[in-house]
Amino acid sequence: MAGEQNGKRRRLRRVVRAGLVLVGGLVLVTAGANAAMWTLSSGHRTAVSTAPSAPVVIVPGARVAPDGTPMAYLRGRLDVAIELVRAGKAREILLSGDAGGGSGDEIASMRRYLLDHGIDAAIVRSDGEGLSTRETCERARTVFGVERAIIVSQYQHLPRAVALCRAAGIEADGVVAYCDCRRITEARNNVREWLAAPKAVAEMLLR
Repeated sequence: MAGEQNGKRRRLRRVVRAGLVLVGGLVLVTAGANAAMWTLSSGHRTAVSTAPSAPVVIVPGARVAPDGTPMAYLRGRLDVAIELVRAGKAREILLSGDAGGGSGDEIASMRRYLLDHGIDAAIVRSDGEGLSTRETCERARTVFGVERAIIVSQYQHLPRAVALCRAAGIEADGVVAYCDCRRITEARNNVREWLAAPKAVAEMLLR
């Protein structure tokens, strides 16, 4: 009986050790991927006041409210895009998101917001198939012919957005978007971005 119990304890210890090794490996991979995103975008992240000029500013989509208006994350991105255009730092705006998303039509919401804030419809282009950051960047390059751009997003997402756009062949700089967000929203998006980095690295390596 004692020998059997000792055997069970040894097996349990082996399982625990293997689990700890696996978790440790995943943490190291995730940390390394996040470090890579920050390194690859280093020198290409800035604020509105110091942003360089570019032909187009890319605005990635995000959730919209039940009434079809942009929620805080998306509104912050759009407000910065408006500032960049008004400051003469961009001539066009490319909206990229999910036109048929679960929260609503991101493109219609973004376009309506821009027009309501005085942006000329003639300078707004739309991509309703930018279903991920990678697709937003790749489609901006291959479908819309964008070679130089500013991409706008919150600080958590910006390193990944800049890195993926530059990997797609766009000379991209990122501008930090505003976020009048709840702490829980910021925490959730921090976790989401932390976990998304390994996939982004894999996508860049497999291009």
